[in-house]
Amino acid sequence: QVQLEESGGGLVQAGGSLRLSCVVSAFRGYTVGWFRQAPGKEREFVATIRWTTGLSDYAYSVKDRFTISRDSAGNTVYLEMNNLKLEDTAVYYCATSPLWPARDKSQYYEWGQGTQVTVSS
Repeated sequence: QVQLEESGGGLVQAGGSLRLSCVVSAFRGYTVGWFRQAPGKEREFVATIRWTTGLSDYAYSVKDRFTISRDSAGNTVYLEMNNLKLEDTAVYYCATSPLWPARDKSQYYEWGQGTQVTVSS
């Protein structure tokens, strides 16, 4: 069974950077995505990467600020977040999907527990 563990969240000032990590065990090489959920809001798509090709896709709100990448040897997917804004505050989750493209949370079947990112002014 695939298991995912996120890390790297924390408190950062607006304009700062964070790098999130997602270690995927028993991975079968599908699609890994990052989603986020702010209090009182729906879980929303952030970015996704196709493991075999490295092809990536981003939500418009984070494009040009966030970068998703993978480390095949370590079965780890990273989300580099730069120029963070107050509205980026949320719990960030990684998840796996057998599909590509995959922007909808219903397309993802295994999820991590999440890591909190808080951006302060």
